[in-house]
Amino acid sequence: MTIKKTIIMKKITLILAATLFSLASFAQKYAYVDTKYILENIPEYIQAQKTLDDLSEKWETEIEAKKTNIQKKFQQYQAEELLLPAEMKKKKQEEIYMLEDDLAKFQQKKFGVEGELFQKRKELIEPIQNKVYNAIKELASVGNYDMIFDKANQTNILYANPKLDKSKRILKNLGYDTK
Repeated sequence: MTIKKTIIMKKITLILAATLFSLASFAQKYAYVDTKYILENIPEYIQAQKTLDDLSEKWETEIEAKKTNIQKKFQQYQAEELLLPAEMKKKKQEEIYMLEDDLAKFQQKKFGVEGELFQKRKELIEPIQNKVYNAIKELASVGNYDMIFDKANQTNILYANPKLDKSKRILKNLGYDTK
């Protein structure tokens, strides 16, 4: 075999290998789910979300009551301010500051980054989300999917073929009836 034929054979082999490699990359399997749809069809999630909403509403009501009380105290102070001795003014101002500080601490305790609402959410919602995630992972493994996208969180999915939507399958795998 001549050198020219060898070079041609190597080029053909490289082109063939590149073609096969690119074809293999096109053989990837994709699917998507809509986690919002999935979660909205899980009764435990709906109940957990209602519990969180009720807690949040209760605490918001308490916060509003505290704000109203502070506002009343402040208006009362303003009405009496000119008649009060300096010592009483200072005492009333400190009382209002203390109420405002208590309000801020209450808000942080209930709604802060590590507050009670966050902890309750972690306790009630996270286990359900983990079940859904594990079901998606299992679907990917069993179905040999290379990627599964979440339609609920991906605003850049402009079109998705409904045949690729595996949301109802996830619900079914979790034991929930899909109408």
